[in-house]
Amino acid sequence: MKAVGYTESLPIDDPKSLQDVELPNPVAEGRDLLVRVRAIGVNPVDCKVRKRAAAEAGQFKILGWDAVGEVIATGEDVSLFKPGDEVYYAGDVTRQGSNAEYQIVDERIVGRKPASLSDAEAAALPLTTITAWEMLFDHLGLDQQQPEKISPTEDVILVVGAAGGVGSILIQLAKKLTGATVVATASRLESRQWVESLGADFVINHRESLQKQIDQLVSDNKISPITHVASLNATEQYFDDYVALLKPFGKIAMIDDPNTLDVMKIKPKSLSLHIEFMFARSMHSADDVQVQHDLLEKVASLVDEGHIRTTAGKNLGLINSGNLRSAHAELEGGTAIGKIVLEGFE
Repeated sequence: MKAVGYTESLPIDDPKSLQDVELPNPVAEGRDLLVRVRAIGVNPVDCKVRKRAAAEAGQFKILGWDAVGEVIATGEDVSLFKPGDEVYYAGDVTRQGSNAEYQIVDERIVGRKPASLSDAEAAALPLTTITAWEMLFDHLGLDQQQPEKISPTEDVILVVGAAGGVGSILIQLAKKLTGATVVATASRLESRQWVESLGADFVINHRESLQKQIDQLVSDNKISPITHVASLNATEQYFDDYVALLKPFGKIAMIDDPNTLDVMKIKPKSLSLHIEFMFARSMHSADDVQVQHDLLEKVASLVDEGHIRTTAGKNLGLINSGNLRSAHAELEGGTAIGKIVLEGFE
C-alpha cells in the first residue's frame, strides 16, 4: 500500500521529514476494522509526534489521526460495523496512523461518517470533536441539553485560540448542546469572522489584555463573570489571566503542553485544572473506550440534522509527502483556520 512516513525526526523543510513509501497491507483481527482511507485531517499532534518520536529501527512511522474511509474487512470479534460501511475516526496514537491507503483501527473508537458531508469535510472532525466533547462534558462538566431546546444558563466559557481545529468544533458544541455564553479569542480579521460564523457570542483579541477586555464586557453587563476556560494554546502565557477572571470554583481545561505552570495559584479561588488528551482511553484500553464511538455517532447525527457543520478550512489535495509537508509547515506556523484536510491517493 502507499503511505507517507519517516524514519527520524527532522525539520519539516527536510524532504526526508515525510516520505512516500510502499508498505504491506495490514490485517484486521479481534475488534479491529481494516479501513481503506479516502481522506484525512492534519492536526498539531502530527507535528508534535514527528518532532519527538523517531520510528523503530528498520521501520517507517506513519502519522495521521483523522480519517474517513470504507471498511474493507473486520476482525472476528467485530460487532458494530461490516464491510462497506463508511466511517470516520481519530485512531490510536500508539498504532500506525491514517497517512496510508489502509489502516487498522479498533471499532470502539470509530463512528459512521456523516452522510451529508463529503469525505474531506468529514475528515476534519473526529480528533477535534472528541477533544472538544471531552473538554466540555467530561472535564468542564457543562450540562448537555438538546438542540433547539436550549435553556440559557449562568455558564460563561472563554475559548482561547478559538479559530483552530478544536475551537472551531468546541464553539459549535457549546452553542448547540449547552446554554453557556461563549467568549472566543481571535486576532486576525479572518479568524474573528470565522469564530463569529460558528456561533461565538463575543470575540476578543488574545494579542491584547484578556482581563481588560473581559472586565469591560462584564462592566457593560454583556456577560456574567467567566465560569469555564477552554485553553487551546498558550496556557502558560494566559494562566494568570484565567486565575484572575474565573469565579470561585471555576474550571480550566487545557490541551497544550506548557513548560511550567504554577498550579497552586488556583487554590485561593478553589479552581480546578483539567488536562484533556483524547488518546487516553485508547492508549490505556479504558473500560469505557466505546464512549468515543458513541459520541462520534451522536455528532454525525447532529451534522446530518444541520446543527453542526464541518470545520474544514483548507484542502491541500492528494495524500502525499509534499502536500503533508505543506500541511505540517502551516500548522507549525500557527496560521491555520479550521482544519487542514487532504483527499485521495495517486
